[in-house]
Amino acid sequence: MDSFTLNKAAGAVLMVLILTMGVGIVSDIIFETEEPETPGYAIAVATEEGGAGAETAEAATEEPIAVRLASASAADGEKVAKKCAACHDFSQGGANKVGPALWGVVGRKPASHEGFAYSAGMVAFGEQNPEWSFDHLDAFILKPKDHVPGTSMGFAGLKKPEERADLIAYLREQADSPVPLPEATATAQ
Repeated sequence: MDSFTLNKAAGAVLMVLILTMGVGIVSDIIFETEEPETPGYAIAVATEEGGAGAETAEAATEEPIAVRLASASAADGEKVAKKCAACHDFSQGGANKVGPALWGVVGRKPASHEGFAYSAGMVAFGEQNPEWSFDHLDAFILKPKDHVPGTSMGFAGLKKPEERADLIAYLREQADSPVPLPEATATAQ
């Protein structure tokens, strides 16, 4: 092999190495990453001490359901109810789905809808409570498994108090004779 061909091959190899290094340097400049102050992700775990206190403080600042129902919108509640429509029917004489039909649920005895097989937890809750009151519905819709331990309802709950009040206002209207609204007296806290 003559020296000219050898120089061309060596130049080509050097050019590829320089281009590779150049691309690496330019990509480091373009895609510069910053080291996080604290590596990893913070995982918040509620403890018996701090978690329960935080939830209690949050619940203490929330207005009672009677006050929220005074300004609740059943029309907005109908929109919120779409989250529940996959498992529940709201129409009069509606069929049971994964969950029981909810026509006339406000004021009805828990675990008493005809033709639905309730969980043991819900049956026990129904034995202890004469009816689905506004307060029970509010607490159940917030966290079903906390309010009725052992329920088979897999819904995580609605965290926004206004959404719960709107949904309960809508559920109240889904009855032959709606239950009267409770007195809206705000308690000073």
